[in-house]
Amino acid sequence: MEQRQGNIFGRIDWTTITLFMALAIMGWLAICGASYSYIETSFWEFFSQEERSGKQAMWIGISLVVGLFLLAIKKHTYRNFSGIIYAVTLAVGILTIFIAKDIKGSHSWITIGSFSIQPAEFMKFATALTLAAFIGRRGFNINNKGDLLKCIAIIMTPMIIIVAQNETGSALVYFSLFLILYREGMTGIFLLMAISAVAYFVIGIKYNEEFFDNLQLALGPYAVTVLIQIFSIAMVKFWCKHNRTFVVLAIVNITGTLCSYWIAVYLIEFNIMVTQYILLAFNVIYLLLRIRLGKEQKNIWIALYIIGSIAFYSSCDYVMYNVLKPHQKVRIEVLLGLKEELAGAGYNVHQSKIAIGSGGLVGKGFLNGTQTKLKYVPEQDTDFIFCTIGEEQGFLGSAFVLIMFIAFILRLVKLAERQDDVFGRVFGYTLASIFFFHFTINIGMVLGIMPVIGIPLPFFSYGGSSFLGFTILLFTFLRVDADRQAVKR
Repeated sequence: MEQRQGNIFGRIDWTTITLFMALAIMGWLAICGASYSYIETSFWEFFSQEERSGKQAMWIGISLVVGLFLLAIKKHTYRNFSGIIYAVTLAVGILTIFIAKDIKGSHSWITIGSFSIQPAEFMKFATALTLAAFIGRRGFNINNKGDLLKCIAIIMTPMIIIVAQNETGSALVYFSLFLILYREGMTGIFLLMAISAVAYFVIGIKYNEEFFDNLQLALGPYAVTVLIQIFSIAMVKFWCKHNRTFVVLAIVNITGTLCSYWIAVYLIEFNIMVTQYILLAFNVIYLLLRIRLGKEQKNIWIALYIIGSIAFYSSCDYVMYNVLKPHQKVRIEVLLGLKEELAGAGYNVHQSKIAIGSGGLVGKGFLNGTQTKLKYVPEQDTDFIFCTIGEEQGFLGSAFVLIMFIAFILRLVKLAERQDDVFGRVFGYTLASIFFFHFTINIGMVLGIMPVIGIPLPFFSYGGSSFLGFTILLFTFLRVDADRQAVKR
């Protein structure tokens, strides 16, 4: 293997650059539409620094200059200085908590003159770089508990700082980095735990007040216990591959669940939740006994999973109604259909749906969105920028934007897979994961199928910090990709 020669501009991936520029231009046009008013009379006013479209154009230019500078820095420099960059951004993040002004309850913006910077956007880059450097070091083993805990600490530390700034939405983005750990060999049990936790919370809260027709029993708690049974028994079969244990648990749980329900409905009515908890207790005891006999050591994790699942679900009500802030609780209730507040927490989403629906197949045309012009949708040029696209460009224009984003993310995955070392591959996947999370959650919350957590749509939402942060991530990886080694055939 030998280092590829030639000018850096001949080695960077121009397909990715093209997709980036296309998204940036479409994003700027969307901001023009979202910030347009009847007062404006000429095209050049869109470049005025008095308008958000003009400020965004300036940030796009600044980001391109920064991107060119980043392409001049060699790959090993990023890897060697990742720890310093991480420490500096964490220090700035902590400082922000104390010096930032209160903006809608958040202490996450540092004001410099007429500009405001959000350090949390740059902490993503530092965290991604540091995680890639740590996983890429010699001797790293994801199955080593010490190495795994250090990876988790790298991810969780900036999350804690951002939560302290009262920017919960930005903090949630870091959960996407756990997908990289899974890609690098982390056991799927952690991914299952995350998925099941979401399922327990949503099902338990949503159906807590709905009851069986023939029993005085809430659907939510019962459904959660059944899911715990299904997930834990499936882990025995597909993770541990213990057929005998699987057969015993499957027979006992299926028989016990069905018989108790039949007896309660047709013979003697009683609280079948008691049976469910007895069955879960039996599962834990049986799994631990198999360990005691010197067999199936992985059973300890399944037993802990069952106990942890019960403890987690038992705390959901308390967290929902005593820990979450009122606006967060209402947003979840609106999302789950427990409450309808068209003039309150659900107003943004309701108006966003109206704007998108009014666009029809081909849209009303550039700058012709009535919902947009009349400012019916709050945050229509930031978090809810996609509703402007839906209204002005319609279904076809919205679909084109989605296709471009999907192509961009898939391109990042392809570049990540062609890296010749772990550092490059992991860093590439962190980009793909971060962009995928932002894209999925932002579009989902605009359509009303995801909670409104206030995260931008990359390259579209107005904001210099977010655009510059995404550009730094992308152009750093483009340099890493350009410096990869190629095998001569």
